[in-house]
Amino acid sequence: MITAADRKAGAGNEMARLLTGNGKSVPEPSSRLDIKQGPYKRLVIRGATVIDGTGAPPIGPMDIVVEQDRIVEVRTVGHPGLAINPGSRPEPGEHEIDAEGMYVLPGFVDAHAHIGFPQQGKHGPLAPADYIYKLWLAHGVTTIREVGSMNGLEWTLAQRAQSAAGEIAAPGIEAYALFPLSDAIALTPEEARTWVHDVAEAGACGIKFLATHPDTMKAALETAQEVGLRTCCHHSQMSVARMNVLHTASWGLNSMEHWYGLPEALFDDRTVQDYPAGYNYQNEQDRFAEAGRLWMQAAEPGSARWNEVMERLLELDFSIVPTFGIYEASRDEMRARRQDWHDEYTWPSVWQFYQPNRNAHGSFWFYWTTQHENDWRRNYQRWMQFISEYKNRGGRVCAGSDSGFIYNLYGFGFIRELELLQEAGFHPLEAIRAATLRSAELLGLEHEVGTVERGKRADLVIVPENPLENTKSLYGTGAIRLNDESRTAERVGGVCWTIRGGIVHDARQMLADVRQMVANAR
Repeated sequence: MITAADRKAGAGNEMARLLTGNGKSVPEPSSRLDIKQGPYKRLVIRGATVIDGTGAPPIGPMDIVVEQDRIVEVRTVGHPGLAINPGSRPEPGEHEIDAEGMYVLPGFVDAHAHIGFPQQGKHGPLAPADYIYKLWLAHGVTTIREVGSMNGLEWTLAQRAQSAAGEIAAPGIEAYALFPLSDAIALTPEEARTWVHDVAEAGACGIKFLATHPDTMKAALETAQEVGLRTCCHHSQMSVARMNVLHTASWGLNSMEHWYGLPEALFDDRTVQDYPAGYNYQNEQDRFAEAGRLWMQAAEPGSARWNEVMERLLELDFSIVPTFGIYEASRDEMRARRQDWHDEYTWPSVWQFYQPNRNAHGSFWFYWTTQHENDWRRNYQRWMQFISEYKNRGGRVCAGSDSGFIYNLYGFGFIRELELLQEAGFHPLEAIRAATLRSAELLGLEHEVGTVERGKRADLVIVPENPLENTKSLYGTGAIRLNDESRTAERVGGVCWTIRGGIVHDARQMLADVRQMVANAR
């Protein structure tokens, strides 16, 4: 029998685990900046074409002036194809970047990120934080929403503070605490309220939910709104039969992660997913195989139920972070396994974590079949149709990668998410907006980051190729293009510089650092 004292002790243990990670392996903390370039009293970026993150078309040439960590001027200085009149330009800077022929975008905001995962430590030394941060920065990611802080909230908040102070080369970190998952002692509504107050006092920015009792979740969401914490939820199959996204959104949830909870809200001829008799949620292949058949059990596009659910979520100003990329291997495992970057950029224990393993989350390739992949392809079609229509009707869709699982690598996985948003029907400008302004809005940071505008923090990405023409050019490995003069294929693109809070990071040097780190680890 579980007594009140047991419950109190259990809640205390959950808080201790949350704060410290309970002694689990955590990534080595990030080192101090290798070479600190800025912030400068005056940094001027010259002659770039700007894609500002609002959805507006490119414009240039433009000069951007940064003082310390702020954008202080964004000035049009001429017209394409004509020489720039020096008299039209801002005054010289302490440091200047010649970006003529290049493109400047707002720093990307990865709305669903993890700084490693403790379970990867079973397969060898964990990837250090430096490795993960450099991959993100090398792909233009200047802010992340760390959903869960699974290395311990204290550790994540310490990294956040160092990043904010410019002491380490890392994106800005929004730290979300993971709501207790203990099977033995689930929190009561009153305990949940206390827990939310505790994590707010500890310094968390928000809370991530998975599975809990509806009354407990309702109490936690109400309290989170009272204390100003943002919330997100992966609607686990272990609780979704009692509360789908319509319930949680109406209780004040800010965003849903992935898509769990949404097809269930769209059921019109059933109330429970069509689980086979032999299904077991602890069997990862069961879990992901049946997830790939779920959207085809939901209401048809354009049906009364489809519209009813969409209109309710729009009314609630609800945000969706689909993370298309994290499930892509389910529809083409071989492609995901053989992506260009794995050979040189994937950390050994991360690679081992990706391999078939009955005791590792997301490593479900026990015998993945052609039929599984076909099911998932159909799943994507329906899922993408809902997301695109939600965006078209004014809904907020954000870009998140959930990298570190299922062959999805930090940085590279975020760029792939932009490609998949376009597959869903987004214009490239809409995909970039999802990755910048829309994700900044989700985090409540739209007045600070997300667009290239005067007064905002100088989080910027400078790239040599037009990302609207080919998003693949944003990959650290670049895009393949035929050189008609040499008649050979060459790789073009990649980020040149990522500017985070006025500090200039050489993206190509960061990638070289990562390659060396991986080679040494092997």
